[in-house]
This record gives sequence, C-alpha cells and structure tokens, in this order.
Amino acid sequence: MTPNIDDLYLRTVSTTVAGLDEAKLDQMKKWLVEWKMTTAIILREDAVAWEWYSRGEDTVGPLLSCTKSLLSALVGIAIAEGHIQSVEQPIADYFEGLPDDGIQIKHLLTMTSGWDWPDFDKPYKAMKKSADPIRFVLDRPLISEPGTAYLYNSGGSHLLSVILSKATGQSALDYATSRLFKPMGFHQVKWTSHKGINEGGTGLQLYGRDLAKLGLLYLREGDWFGKQLISAEWIQESTRKHHRGLLHYEPPIYGAYGYHWWQSPAEHNGAFDCYFAFGHGGQYLLVAPEERLVVVLRKALAGRNEAVLSRNILFEHIAGARNK
Repeated sequence: MTPNIDDLYLRTVSTTVAGLDEAKLDQMKKWLVEWKMTTAIILREDAVAWEWYSRGEDTVGPLLSCTKSLLSALVGIAIAEGHIQSVEQPIADYFEGLPDDGIQIKHLLTMTSGWDWPDFDKPYKAMKKSADPIRFVLDRPLISEPGTAYLYNSGGSHLLSVILSKATGQSALDYATSRLFKPMGFHQVKWTSHKGINEGGTGLQLYGRDLAKLGLLYLREGDWFGKQLISAEWIQESTRKHHRGLLHYEPPIYGAYGYHWWQSPAEHNGAFDCYFAFGHGGQYLLVAPEERLVVVLRKALAGRNEAVLSRNILFEHIAGARNK
C-alpha cells in the first residue's frame, strides 16, 4: 500500500529482501480488520517492508501511553545536555515544599516512587480533574520504599514532564521538536497540555510512520543517519529490565519495566527478545534489535485486555512471517 506522505528517511524494501513471507502477511489482513486494528507498519533492516492502514492511508492518531516512552527519550537527552544532573537527582530539587523523601528521577521513570497509586492508574482521572494536578501527585501517601515496589503511575510521568520543562526552560513539545521531531522530519505533532505543561503520561498524537521513526532511531541506537540524537548508552539503559513490572500479568500484554519502556524476553512472548512502548488497549511500538525489527501497531480503542489481540498480531502473525 502506498503511503500518503513522502519521507526522506523511510526507505522501502520488498518483503523478500526483508526476509518476510508476504503471503502470510496478506493473510493477516483478515485479522487486522476483524480485530479493529488501524495501522500496521513493519520495518526490517532500517527500511519499511510492509504497511497497512484501515483507512487506506496513514493518519495522525493518539499514542496514549506510548507518549511515556518518547518522554523517556527527552529525559535522556536533557541529562546528556546537562539540564538534568542524572537519574539519581532527587525530585525535591524541582518541587517546593516537598520533603526529601528519597524519590529520585529514576523512580519516576521505573514507576517505583512508592506513592499510593492503586488499581492500574485509577487515580489518574482524579489527578486530571484536580485544581492542581502536580500537587495531587506529590501529596499521595508513601506506602513503600522508593525503588522497591512497582505501581503503574501516569502521575509520576506527568511530574517528569514538569521536571523537563523546569530544567530546560521549554515545554516537552518544544524541546522534543528541536531535538527530535524536526531533525527526524516528523510531519505533524499534537500534544495536549495543562497550564503550559504537556501531559507526561499521554496526549501525544503522531502519524504512524513518524512513530515508526522513533523505533528506527532506537534500533539505530540513537544515530539518525550520521547525527547522534540520543546516546546509545541511554537507549541501552532505558530499555533494559529495571523491575519485573507486570511480567506476570495475565493476559501477558505487558512485560518487565525499564525507563518508561516495557521489556519482554523471548521466553515471555514466545518469539524474540524485544522492548516496546505500549498504549491503552493495544497500541504498540516494538523494537527487537537482534531481529532488526520495528513494528508499529495501532488499534481502535476498546478494553484494556483487548491488547491481547495486538499481542497476537505481533508475536504470532508477524513473528511467524519471518523467513530469516
């Protein structure tokens, strides 16, 4: 299928050259339609090998919590540029009236802050409705030692966006535009904000192909055709397992957790070692370095566990279409 937007950086190759079985991928289209997928893009060896869109062309769509992984990249860039000291920096450096309770930037990145944040992000809706979302998060009681227990917490992600803005003097969107979106030739970007702070946990909207370029940047370990946009060290550190996270969640739609990236070994997914950005209901940006594989999969919104359908596409259909 021919994309509706030209791109200087995304070259295309045949499925044969990419080592993929085109017949099996074409058979997969039935499930893409039936399971209400909207976008499927497969890159292998730095090139687009196969793509499919429910509307016949690429569109701008919400990334939901895939936003968190882009935010992770921005934090890494800000550290490399000296705006943020390190992941060990206490968040108390950025928020007035916060006792030095030991919460560090890395605890926000790994969702191990220790704050009470139950029922898989349930307080996030209340946070967004509150008069002061930042204070809402900071005032949550501590129920565990920072760095020990994993609780999925988009409030902590929002604090990372606040920290990024305070450290750089720019909104996350402006910082991302100059460091990533413009150099990588993104076509259109939307990112919701509140009082000048872009949402840290969600809110970013991109074309599917532009999201794929973020995966390609990570596959290339931060090198964007001769320009190092993110350090290779940050990519390696942020995408490795820091906590077991939701590795044992059923259905197995998540994995272990890094710095706002999920990590899934072959024994967990039955196919290959990989890491991925994940958005509610089955939005995936997956990178499998040893396979030289990047996949973007977007799905019409449904229940949380509907993501198992996206997982099936990834680890059965696409993984099963590999010839090499």
